[in-house]
Amino acid sequence: MAQALGDVREQVVLATKVFVNHLKYDQVIEACDRSLKNLNTDYIDLYQIHWPSGAFNSEIVPIEQTMNALNKLKEQGKIRAIGISNFSSEQMAEAAQYGQIDSLQPPYSLFWRKIEKAEMPYCIENNISIIAYSSLAQGLLTGKFGPDHKFAEGDHRAKNRLFYIKENYERVQTALEKLRPIAEAKQCTMAQLAIAWLIAQPQTNAIVGARNAEQATANAKAADVKLSQDELAEIDGIGRIVTDPLDDRPVMWDF
Repeated sequence: MAQALGDVREQVVLATKVFVNHLKYDQVIEACDRSLKNLNTDYIDLYQIHWPSGAFNSEIVPIEQTMNALNKLKEQGKIRAIGISNFSSEQMAEAAQYGQIDSLQPPYSLFWRKIEKAEMPYCIENNISIIAYSSLAQGLLTGKFGPDHKFAEGDHRAKNRLFYIKENYERVQTALEKLRPIAEAKQCTMAQLAIAWLIAQPQTNAIVGARNAEQATANAKAADVKLSQDELAEIDGIGRIVTDPLDDRPVMWDF
């Protein structure tokens, strides 16, 4: 990344995270300094808490301590904005007591919509950007995974409840069949249709992975897909075939 961005740093918005095992004050400062060195940059545009304290059986660190460190980094000009990832609305509100929260990075897609209940309304009310990850439901919304797909050993998608729970996966296939004619009518790919729907949601931006330049270019073209309110409502209803029967657990994976 440091090599790739060396000549174009000012043209790029650079975002990275501090992991859940580095949330004490000194650890946050040290982690940021390592990132600055590794990225060969003087500042990080958006520095995010990857998971709330306590996730993955990590040590509980008061959010005030973590936010104090982030505020210090911001005062020093080492970071320009503070973000959080995988936080509930209650956890966001607690963090916001100690400093400005600029963004939330949650799992969010047409097939995974947990944030719409509480987190999205909080973000809208408080002008917090939503930066959705798994915006294609780990590839499901590309339409490339058929009914009998099997994952290679070690592929963490095998633990994704949308994939490995038979009833969920069957509903996914039903929804995909209903989305295909809409994509064809819009002369776009299934992935572009799903991204276009996502970025039409309030406050929402999409993180989309790409394995090569062609995929990155194709994903970016989703911004050119214009959906009417009727089309958005139709796609919304199709997505609910998958999401309405799901339980309330906010994480997609059973690690």
